[in-house]
Amino acid sequence: MSDLHEEDATVTVQPDLQLFRRLLGYIWPHKWHAILAVVLSSLSAPLVLAAPPLTKAAVDLFIAPDSSIQPAGLDLLLKMGAESVGLGETRHQGILFIAIVFLAATAGAFLLRYFEIRVIGRMGQRILFDLRDSIFSKAQYLPISVYDRVSTGRLMTRLTADVDSLNELLTSGVVGAIGNLMMIFYVVAWMLWVNWRLAAVSLAILPLLILLAIWFRLGARPRFGAVRAGIANINSFLSERLTGVQIIQLFNREEEEAERFDQINDRYLQANFGTVVYTAGFHPLVEIIQAVGVALIILFGGGQAIRGVVSIGTVIAFVQLTRAFYEPISEISEKYNALQAALASAERIFRLLDSSAPAVAARSEVKRIDAARGRIEFRNVWFAYDEGEWVLKNVSFIIEAGDRVAFVGHTGAGKTTITNLLLRFYEVQRGQILLDDIDIGDIDLQELRSSFSIVLQDVFLFSTDMTSNIRLGNEGITDEMVESAAREVHAGAFISRLQHGYRTELHERGSQLSGGQRQLIGFSRALAFNRPVLILDEATSSVDPETEMLIHNAIERLMAGRTSLIIAHRLSTIRSVDRIIVMHKGEICEEGDHDSLIALRGIYWRLCQLQFERRLKRSAADIGACD
Repeated sequence: MSDLHEEDATVTVQPDLQLFRRLLGYIWPHKWHAILAVVLSSLSAPLVLAAPPLTKAAVDLFIAPDSSIQPAGLDLLLKMGAESVGLGETRHQGILFIAIVFLAATAGAFLLRYFEIRVIGRMGQRILFDLRDSIFSKAQYLPISVYDRVSTGRLMTRLTADVDSLNELLTSGVVGAIGNLMMIFYVVAWMLWVNWRLAAVSLAILPLLILLAIWFRLGARPRFGAVRAGIANINSFLSERLTGVQIIQLFNREEEEAERFDQINDRYLQANFGTVVYTAGFHPLVEIIQAVGVALIILFGGGQAIRGVVSIGTVIAFVQLTRAFYEPISEISEKYNALQAALASAERIFRLLDSSAPAVAARSEVKRIDAARGRIEFRNVWFAYDEGEWVLKNVSFIIEAGDRVAFVGHTGAGKTTITNLLLRFYEVQRGQILLDDIDIGDIDLQELRSSFSIVLQDVFLFSTDMTSNIRLGNEGITDEMVESAAREVHAGAFISRLQHGYRTELHERGSQLSGGQRQLIGFSRALAFNRPVLILDEATSSVDPETEMLIHNAIERLMAGRTSLIIAHRLSTIRSVDRIIVMHKGEICEEGDHDSLIALRGIYWRLCQLQFERRLKRSAADIGACD
């Protein structure tokens, strides 16, 4: 997958037509709403444009009639209509009839526009609903390697700010676009029908508008893209700093972080300044071009009216029609900055949706496993997070079903990477990993991960009740099973002491619980899911001795009858395992049980010595504090 972080920094511009074609794919499921909106717009546009032809008829028939010009077309129909209802006897009656027709047309246009806006608005919201679903589904299946490079703040921007930016495009933008295009079509058609020479004069300056739109698009889009990238940077920074605000306060870094935010905020400000020259200039230039068009009609049409070639009403109508022609264009210009911002957001959304996920790509033939036994084998596995920097080097080992194996070593030795590869969060570059003698790349990904339970040191808890955090939406796990699992790993006691027991709502990430209590919830979750392979990643770190004893007993219960992989820095917790694999700089350097490795007096022995010395120092400090 391409690096989304780098793409935010480099703003690319896709063709408008390509983006609209992609958006059309989301509109297509709601095509009947779109068709109905087009029909309503087609009916309302001529009613909205009733004023110019009615003004022409009022002037030419009743206000300043010219006997040398015989009424025709719409003028004739209006004259006949007035006479048929008894309002054609006097000029005042004729004007009254024209006024009544105008009010009726306005009322009809209002009703049609009302239903058109409702239809388009509902369609736009449904499209945004589909887009949010697509983005969230994509985010759910992105490989972990993407989250290593891209902050959650940036992805949140895709789901919120970028989708909201499309809201105006798909609701009021679409409504306005359809209405304005219909308006332009009817204006041009009426102009050509009444007097093609005046129509040509009115439209003579249209190329200037086209050049102006091209200038705006080429200049504004990259700058709006930079604005969207800037808000993504702000969201990413805020998400990380607000999550880590305790660390910032503990180390007195408030001023430094405020300065960093000021720099990011200033870049966002400068990006917005870059759009001002376009947004400020576009609309006034459209107004100037419109004024030139009206002036040309007054000059050329007035001259023809003086010569008797056209009626005064026709000239007045063309002035109104010229303004009516440029009015929708002016409205489009006012929304053009929102359109460009929306298209920049659409680019970023589709970039995410189009991103590939090679780390979890399925093989051509997927094998299914009904119930894994838990035999694990690594064959000459090599892996690097960054090209050329090998984290694992030619690692090979076998864990038989039901065995308990611990991985130890210094930080960065590759212990956690082994579990990440086993769960296919990443793919090996060389070698092979097998579960029950089947290459894990050939196993359906969901089935593979359904064979593992994992408990991390920092157990992630959701903002819901205790039962839901243990069950994780699996309705096959009953309330009784949840409570039984919690009791077996010694979590039931503290849960029952909470005000609402298992229905207690947790704060964000379970912040009201201690680290040890969160770990016990993680054990309850692992036991409730009852999977054949257990992974404990540093699950006994950073807890008090009493809780550590509870956790130790819980681990023994969890490992019973399961293949277990334990990654722990506290070596005292792994003495009872069947085998210990010692990692050093990505390689297996020692292997055996606790006693044999101590006798070897190698890396494992030195690690035990270091931990023993640290415990002695802590004990001496505790005794001194009690004196």
